[in-house]
Amino acid sequence: VFVMAPRSVLVTGGASGIGLGFVRHYLAIPEVEHVIVASINVDKEEEVQSITDPRLHVFELDVREDESVVELEKKVSSLLGDSGLTLLINNAGYGDAYDLDAAPDRAKIMNVFNINAFGPLVMSQVFLPLLRKASLSNSSLPVGVNRAAIVNISSGMASMTDNTSGGGVTYRASKTALNSITRTIGHHSIKDEILTVAILPGAVKTRLSQGHGNLTVEESVALMTKVFDTWTRESNGLYYSKDGGLFLL
Repeated sequence: VFVMAPRSVLVTGGASGIGLGFVRHYLAIPEVEHVIVASINVDKEEEVQSITDPRLHVFELDVREDESVVELEKKVSSLLGDSGLTLLINNAGYGDAYDLDAAPDRAKIMNVFNINAFGPLVMSQVFLPLLRKASLSNSSLPVGVNRAAIVNISSGMASMTDNTSGGGVTYRASKTALNSITRTIGHHSIKDEILTVAILPGAVKTRLSQGHGNLTVEESVALMTKVFDTWTRESNGLYYSKDGGLFLL
């Protein structure tokens, strides 16, 4: 059976949680040639450091710093060459309890937005040339994750329609901004046959959720990657649930 798979995958925040789940998923597919982890304090992440697969490449990245993103792109570019980067998964995320009854703390607000919204924006911007190379070298394939794509890991909390409980103001707003960024970048990227989509992983038990949730990392990643394979040009700029349905903005 011929398996369609992206030739190369880059996962931000790929050293733990959902990111590491994506890494393990793609390393389990022999047709994937390169899996790149880009994460902060990556040398301290024992799980990813213990993987011995030669297709895995681990780099340090702070999505809050433009220089860090540009430096990463140089390393990835020299690794992948003319084949370009097939799939960019902007997964790095951060949640911070923000107390509306406490003193304002703009630095705290900006940190959450920097990681969850502006990080994926700058990553997408800097890696667009490599994604264009992939789109060209895979030009026989239809628009989708196996040709060239940006996937932003959003959250159900991003939905304004679905916000019936309040709370988590900075996290919610940053993920809502990410959905807006996804749609806008989609309009820009699709002319190069590059797909840009957001997906929510569900309530997953990770370090970020402090172990709360009804899905394991493996279950969430299995659901999401199944949805990835259904995406076409018509999916561009949209916001999906892990089950494949369109989510309310």
